[in-house]
Amino acid sequence: MDNNMESMLEVYLFEANDLLEHLDEILINCEKANAFDTDSINEIFRIMHTIKGSSAMMQFNSLMTISHKAEDLFYYVRENGIDEKYNAELFELMFRSSDFIKDEISKVENNEPLTTDIGTFEQEINDFLKKISSKESEQSDVPPQAQAPVQTAEQTPAAPTQPVPAEKLTKMVQSSAVSAKADPDYPYSVKVFFDEDTEMENLRAVMLVNAVRDIYQDIRYLPKDIDTNPGSAEEIIKNGFLISFKEQQGLASVLKVIENFVYTKNYTVLDQAENAAKAESAEKTSAGESPRPGQETPGANHGAVKQNLINVNLSKLDNLMDLMGEIVITESMVTTVPSAQSSAGVDSNFTKASRQLRKLTDELQEIVMSIRMVPISGVFQKMNRIVRDMSKKLDKDVQLVMVGEETEVDKTIIDNIGDPIMHLVRNAMDHGIETKEEREQTSKSPRGTITLSAQNTGGEILISVQDDGKGIDKQSVLQKAKRQGLLKKPENEYSTREIYNFLLMPGFSTNEVVTEFSGRGVGMDVVKKNVEKVGGDVSLISEVGKGTKILFKIPLTLAIVNGMKISVGETVFTIPINNIRQSFKVDQSSIHFDTDMNEIIMVRNQYYPVLRLHKIFGIETETTDISAGIVILVETHEKAYCLFADALLGEQQVVVKSLPMYLNQYNVKETGITGCAILGDGSISLILDILNLYNNN
Repeated sequence: MDNNMESMLEVYLFEANDLLEHLDEILINCEKANAFDTDSINEIFRIMHTIKGSSAMMQFNSLMTISHKAEDLFYYVRENGIDEKYNAELFELMFRSSDFIKDEISKVENNEPLTTDIGTFEQEINDFLKKISSKESEQSDVPPQAQAPVQTAEQTPAAPTQPVPAEKLTKMVQSSAVSAKADPDYPYSVKVFFDEDTEMENLRAVMLVNAVRDIYQDIRYLPKDIDTNPGSAEEIIKNGFLISFKEQQGLASVLKVIENFVYTKNYTVLDQAENAAKAESAEKTSAGESPRPGQETPGANHGAVKQNLINVNLSKLDNLMDLMGEIVITESMVTTVPSAQSSAGVDSNFTKASRQLRKLTDELQEIVMSIRMVPISGVFQKMNRIVRDMSKKLDKDVQLVMVGEETEVDKTIIDNIGDPIMHLVRNAMDHGIETKEEREQTSKSPRGTITLSAQNTGGEILISVQDDGKGIDKQSVLQKAKRQGLLKKPENEYSTREIYNFLLMPGFSTNEVVTEFSGRGVGMDVVKKNVEKVGGDVSLISEVGKGTKILFKIPLTLAIVNGMKISVGETVFTIPINNIRQSFKVDQSSIHFDTDMNEIIMVRNQYYPVLRLHKIFGIETETTDISAGIVILVETHEKAYCLFADALLGEQQVVVKSLPMYLNQYNVKETGITGCAILGDGSISLILDILNLYNNN
C-alpha cells in the first residue's frame, strides 16, 4: 500500500469509528425514550450516508451495501415516519447493522478479508422496509432517488468500473453545468473549489453536502455520483463542485457553512443566484442597509476560515513527550550547577537565563500534556451498549450511571483502560447484579445499578466500576485460595484487602460454571496487568448483599510529576507533591504508641501512624532519632499517615520512568515503589507509591 492510500485508509477508519460511536449513542438514547426524534433520524441518515460514500470510495463493498440499505431505510423513516409498533424491531436491526459495520471495519484494521455473503442480512433490511412501508408488491430495493433524496428523480449513474478519462469528465461537467443553469427549478448555484492537497475530493464533497443539508435540504449537486464514482474526484479538481438551490434564501443560508468548511479553498456565487444577490444588495443599499456577507460580485473568491482542531498521529505525540522528558532532565542539570555553587557566587546572567529556561520548560510541558489529554467519556459511553445488550440476553433490569465522564486523561492511558473497564462491566452484569427474581427477595430497588466514576484528585485519576449486586463472600474466596494452595500464612492473618487480591491472580475465579460472559476473577489478572502497564494500581472491595467496587488509581500522566526529594541514608526517594500535606520537626516526647506498640504522632488534634523508611527498606542510616530527621505528613484518597526520613532535599520536576519488566515478578509495586526518576546529577531516585507503601507495611 502506497503512502497516499495508507493516508486515505487512516482517515477512513478514524471517521468511520467516530461515526459508529456516535450512532450507538443515538440509538441507545432513542431506545430509552422508545422513539426516534427528528434530529436523531436525520443524524442516523447522515451517518449511514457518509459511511456508504466513504466505503464506496475505498471499494469496501460489504460496508457500502449494508450502510446503503440502512440509509434507504432511514430515508423512508425521515420522509414518512414509522409506526411505534415497529420501533423495537428497528432498534434491533440498527444495532445489528452497527455491529456488522464494526466487525467489517475491524477486519480492515487487521488486514483480513471482508465478508462476501451478506445477502441474508441485506434481504432482512429490505423486508423490514417493505413491511413498514406496506408495499409488499414492489421490489425490495428503494427507488434510486432515495440514494440522494433531495435531488431530482433522475437515476444516479452507476459507478464505472474504470476511471473515467479526463476529456470525458470535462465534457460531463460542462454539459451538466449547462443543464443545471438551464433548470428553472434550481437557478441559484455556488461553485466550490477545495484545497490542492485535500485528496479524496469526492469524499470531501459528500461531507460538504451533508453539512449543507443540515441547514437546507432541497439541493442538487454536480457531479452527481460523488459517493460511488472515485473518478468524480478528478472532475471536482478540474471544474469545482457545483451546488444548486431552488431558492435564493437557501443559498444565502448555507454560504457561511461552505466558507467555514475545513477543505474549502474558495467559492463563487454563479449566474441567477449572483444577480438576485446583487439585486437584493442594491435594494438594501437604497434603503440604507448594508449588503450581507457572501453576496459579492462575479468571480469573487472567498477565503476559508479554517477550524482549530486537527488530528495528530499518536506516535508523533509520543516522540514529543519523550523529547519533553529529556528537556526537563537537561533543565534540572543546568539549574543544579548554580545552586551547588551558590556560596561561591554565580554569574547573575546565568541565573536569570536558567530561570527563564525553567519558565519556558514549564510552559512547554503544560502544552504537551494538554495535547495528550482526552475526556474519559469516550470509554464510558461505550459501556452503554454492553449494558443494553446484556440486559436483554440475561433478562436483567440494569441502568448505567456515569459520574465525572468529562474528566480528562492521557490518551495512552485511555487506550489501555478501555478493555479492563469493559471486562468489569461485563462481570458486574453477568453475576454481580442479581436476577429479577433474586432482587425481588431483597429490599433493593428492582432495577440494578452499575456506576462508572472518574475523579481527578490533582496528581492521579481515580476510576471505579461499582455495582449494587450480590457482592463477593470473602470467606469463599479464602477457602478457594486454600484449595488451590495459594495461602502462605494462617487464614486468620489475612486482611480483607489481601483476600480480595486473590481475585486478581491468574486463573482465580469464584465462578464454578463458565458462561459466555467473563466470570468474576477470570481475566482479572489481565485487568490488573493493563492498569499496571500505565503505572496504575487496582483495588477491590465488596460486601455480601450490597455490591462490589473495583478502583483504578492511575497517574494523571505517564511522563512528568512534581516531586519532593528526601534522603534516607545514601538513598534518595521522591514523593509526589500532591501526596504531601506538610513536613515538620518533632522531638521524642511527641511520639506515642497504640495498643500494638506502633508509633503514632498527634498533628492538629488527630493521631497519625508513623512509618520509618529506613526500617521499611532496610537502609543503613545514622539518623534514627526522631528529633534528628524530618517527618512528612502524606495522604491519599484512602489514608493519611506520617513518614520519617533523614532530610528534605528540595522540590523538583522529575521524569517518571517505569521499572524494568523483570522486576514485576518480585511485586516491587507492592512494597511502595511505583517507578524511578533520573536526577540532575545523573543519579536515580525511587518514586514512592504512598498508598501501597502503607497498605503493605
